[in-house]
Amino acid sequence: MKVAIVMGSKSDLPIMEKAAEILSEFGLDYEMRILSAHRTPEEAGEFARQAKERGFSVIIAGAGLAAHLPGVLASWTTLPVIGVPLSSKALGGLDALASIVQMPPGIPVATVGIDNAQNAALLAIEIMALSDPVLAEQLILYRAKQAAKVMAHDSALTTDA
Repeated sequence: MKVAIVMGSKSDLPIMEKAAEILSEFGLDYEMRILSAHRTPEEAGEFARQAKERGFSVIIAGAGLAAHLPGVLASWTTLPVIGVPLSSKALGGLDALASIVQMPPGIPVATVGIDNAQNAALLAIEIMALSDPVLAEQLILYRAKQAAKVMAHDSALTTDA
């Protein structure tokens, strides 16, 4: 199982690398690509059309401004596509959020919060864990570690008070 991480431009890389970090933490393979819905539409479509055959299980697509990349990719594949709306100076990412979350009926794109590539990776892992018991167990352990960290912070806070 592997995940595709696709973004529309190199400037998106610092945010989208956060998805790669989570996938690496789980020992999952991924491939990162820069493909534009507007500047390289044929290449983006070809990538999505071949994604399943190339062994991808989920596509994570980050996009800002008009944010068409996740929807364009979803239109060319039946793989789950998770959109990451990316912030911009003009509207802070609300434009991208609206573009991704308001897909027309028939071509769904899951959407996470603005700049939240980490949650996109975790959602991809949850999807893949449905058919992979080992990955499902890793996810349970990951969440347990998160809970332990919060409880340690709580304990330190209440001890200091």
